[in-house]
Amino acid sequence: MRATSSYTTCQAVVCLHGMQEFMGKQKRRDIPRFDTAIIETHCHLDYLGDDQFAAAIERAVASGIEKLITIAVSPENLSRVLALTEASHLVWGTQGVHPHEASSFSRQVAQTIAANLSHARIVAVGEIGLDYYYDHADRSSQRAAFEAQLAIAAEHDYPVVIHSREADEDTQAILADFLPDLRRRGVIHSFTSGQALAEFCLDAGFMLGFNGIITFNSAQNVRDIVAITPATQLLLETDSPYLTPVPYRGRPNEPCYLPFVAEKIAEIKALPADDFLQQVYDNSQRLFFPDTTAEC
Repeated sequence: MRATSSYTTCQAVVCLHGMQEFMGKQKRRDIPRFDTAIIETHCHLDYLGDDQFAAAIERAVASGIEKLITIAVSPENLSRVLALTEASHLVWGTQGVHPHEASSFSRQVAQTIAANLSHARIVAVGEIGLDYYYDHADRSSQRAAFEAQLAIAAEHDYPVVIHSREADEDTQAILADFLPDLRRRGVIHSFTSGQALAEFCLDAGFMLGFNGIITFNSAQNVRDIVAITPATQLLLETDSPYLTPVPYRGRPNEPCYLPFVAEKIAEIKALPADDFLQQVYDNSQRLFFPDTTAEC
């Protein structure tokens, strides 16, 4: 019995490994290609090695991506983001400190962010906000850094790129305080919050950004928010290298996979894909590139 049981177990393991190898070799669906250009509004190109950057940009262009916005998250990568915007005419950037890094925010960092907004290829303050899910920084530090950076955006008339996770009430309360001065509003990126925050932000004139999460089986709550979001207030993003959409989930994410996100949102909104993409392109231009004569 023991020998038979062991042999059966080995058979099962071999079978499982064979199935995994077979599935790994199966061809995934090709990336969809549309006639309308796409703007990637949120990715982290600085996480790529120097030898990977050019290839990632090339693959993005092949997928119809016209511009990419790479996002700052910490005092350490502010200058790296600036350098990447100068490395390719397709790349633009932001300046800001993520809530995970709020404990490293200081007056000097605030001054650096404000000064760097004068750079011609910086289009927003971000990624800023609150994250009460991980709490990598204490909440009082998160709120202080968030408010200080909203003040910078308001003073310099820049839009904001906001991260909010498990912090709906405080995010709404802080944004409500800044609405009179935050003229260009911004986007709540990778939106996974509740309907109440979505409705507040939409009513206030913010946009909501969606990524590969909407293709996950477990993300019906996010698809429900997509359904109630006007097409005029939607943005596309990958948040790469994270949150790779189906059918490439499990691989590192890249901007080139953004058409899968576009395709899924167009399906949810029951819109022809290219019609939807034209609207989202216009949204991205309006928020980040209001001067349409800017070099791209």
